[in-house]
Amino acid sequence: MGRRNESEHTMSTTLTVDFFCSLDGYGSAHGWPGYWGKEGPDVIADRVRTFQQEQVLVFGATTFRAFREFVVDYDEPYYESLNALPKIVFSNTLEEPLGWNNSAVIREDAVTAIERLKRTTDVPMRSHGSISLNRALLAAGLVDRLELTVFPAITGHSGYAALLHDGAEFDLDLIESTVLDGRTLKLVYEPHPHGEIPAGVGPKRREGR
Repeated sequence: MGRRNESEHTMSTTLTVDFFCSLDGYGSAHGWPGYWGKEGPDVIADRVRTFQQEQVLVFGATTFRAFREFVVDYDEPYYESLNALPKIVFSNTLEEPLGWNNSAVIREDAVTAIERLKRTTDVPMRSHGSISLNRALLAAGLVDRLELTVFPAITGHSGYAALLHDGAEFDLDLIESTVLDGRTLKLVYEPHPHGEIPAGVGPKRREGR
């Protein structure tokens, strides 16, 4: 039997999880508008730049259904880019035609499929929203960048759809931080599964205590 090509085992592209949230970590809130009513020119320009890049958009079924309606009902400067980019959606219920151009449905387990795609393609992937999907991808160690856009709002009991609550634990390396419109914070992290805590960290005890 011949030797396997080592490149077959090397992931050749990246997956970014892209999440909008309030300061208390919720992706949506009852009674609050999109962007929590705090969009500004910097936020919109950042979205335009983000979706001008070559990439494949990755969705769970619920977020896919929402966005295929958003791009018809609303007029945001980056929606034409969303329409033009290739998209995959993980679903066992959606049927062709999917109602959004350049879209394909994958019925395979998402973790298995993304792991394979990362090994077999050089086109970056980005997933926005899709709470259940991205929790699973984070837990599986498949997320290379965690991109949080934190809006200046605390939604409290009105908030829902929190990506990072009750999920896996991670240590984060900060790659980039940007203030948008003087009030919204964009944070880009490289996540690492939380492991053993190094010796000597944390508050130091007084001698003799």
